[in-house]
Amino acid sequence: MNIYAIAAIYRFEMARTFRTLMQSIASPVLSTSLYFVVFGAAIGSRMGQIDGVSYGAYIIPGLIMLSLLNESISNASFGIYMPKWAGTIFELLSAPVSFLEVVIGYVGAAATKSMMLGLLILLTARLFVSYEIAHPVWMIGFLVLTSVTFSMFGFIIGLWADDFQKLQVIPLMVITPLTFLGGSFYSIKMLPPVWQKITLFNPVVYLINGFRWSFYGVSDVNVLVSAGVTFGFLLLCLGVVWWIFRTGYKLRS
Repeated sequence: MNIYAIAAIYRFEMARTFRTLMQSIASPVLSTSLYFVVFGAAIGSRMGQIDGVSYGAYIIPGLIMLSLLNESISNASFGIYMPKWAGTIFELLSAPVSFLEVVIGYVGAAATKSMMLGLLILLTARLFVSYEIAHPVWMIGFLVLTSVTFSMFGFIIGLWADDFQKLQVIPLMVITPLTFLGGSFYSIKMLPPVWQKITLFNPVVYLINGFRWSFYGVSDVNVLVSAGVTFGFLLLCLGVVWWIFRTGYKLRS
């Protein structure tokens, strides 16, 4: 394992983040704060509880996941796309660095940024609503697992994309709708029976509910199933990345 190569990639990506703090950190935190103001403080104060949890507190895990998924994908996809766009990806491919070391460097940096953002949003939420974390170890575990998994997914999007527009297609057209329809602002038990079953095919439901369980001990699905689905998707993404580096798909053309 080439630790120096991993560290070099990781430091470079993290340095880029700190050069663009307003765009990378401040902007997502401010936009999420608007959700807390509107849904948590304004609307939430006029709504009842869901599963014994106030509405303002109930939506916190969903809002964190909304930012976490989008930022994980964006950070990782942009990080690997830039070397492709600039042509420096060939220097990386010709260096004595394995695909696993490249993935650890880029995905590790993207996941670190996402976890920092998630924790900042969690602290910001305290300004608007009161909440408790019943299982802090599980909360950190879901935060890390989700950040790494969707940073890996973003890494794949960055390898696949041919232009800057394609970097935004999946987050805007797929991930954001799935997150809104995955129980970010409501319990899926509030849906009609048919839609409850259909919603279970949405993978984001398991992410949000597992994360929400770590806060309040309530969930629409089994927490072990939530962790299993997320870990399975991580292994799938790792397999896809291995195949891309093995075949040179979208790398050598």
